[in-house]
Amino acid sequence: MTENMYLALDFPTWDEAKHFIDENNFHGIPVKVGMELFYREGPDLIERLKQDNHNIFLDLKLHDIPATVGKAMKNLAKLGVDIVNVHALGGSEMIIQAKEGLLSGNVSGHETKLIAVTVLTSMDDEMMNNELMIQGKVQDNVLHFADFAKKNGADGVVCSVHEAMRIKDVCGPQFLTITPGIRLQESDNNDQKRVATPSFARENKADILVLGRTITNAQDPKAAYKKVLEEWGNGNKS
Repeated sequence: MTENMYLALDFPTWDEAKHFIDENNFHGIPVKVGMELFYREGPDLIERLKQDNHNIFLDLKLHDIPATVGKAMKNLAKLGVDIVNVHALGGSEMIIQAKEGLLSGNVSGHETKLIAVTVLTSMDDEMMNNELMIQGKVQDNVLHFADFAKKNGADGVVCSVHEAMRIKDVCGPQFLTITPGIRLQESDNNDQKRVATPSFARENKADILVLGRTITNAQDPKAAYKKVLEEWGNGNKS
């Protein structure tokens, strides 16, 4: 069931990412590529991963004026990744143009899913209210962002596991929920505020889990990855 699990390649260079993949025999599993690695290595990195049969979530969280995001997405569509994302805070017109850019840039017939980031899982109510001056509870704002993202062409959202079930209720079962902040019981939360175990994610209707430091910081990453798969598949807690 690895199609539900994207391993975050949060490494500064391709050499380090490749070493981690090789050392743990993670060839061909779905991976997430973020800003740190993509900005260092560029589009060639995507080609290397595709040659190794990885599905790819390109996690760049675009957030700019609608025309700029639309043009950027038209270029990104040519890479043939499986998922890309934008910040929902960019607004409805930005999401519309992002989707149009993906569709117009697709020359191979490959469908790239457009995902909107709702509220970062590093945020809580206090930070959102006091620093960003966005009022209300995190979960209520996540539902608002998910609803208007769907209405403007997004295929799903990045959210906390804690919001996934309510998003399904509002946006329907086909609307994707991609959930970072996944931790095994023995893992540290690091800078994530709204974390959850794989079994909790399954119970709460998450579609895709993003696995970061709970795997990459583990003493035995391969064993930790297997444990996540088992917990997700069986619904058993670690």
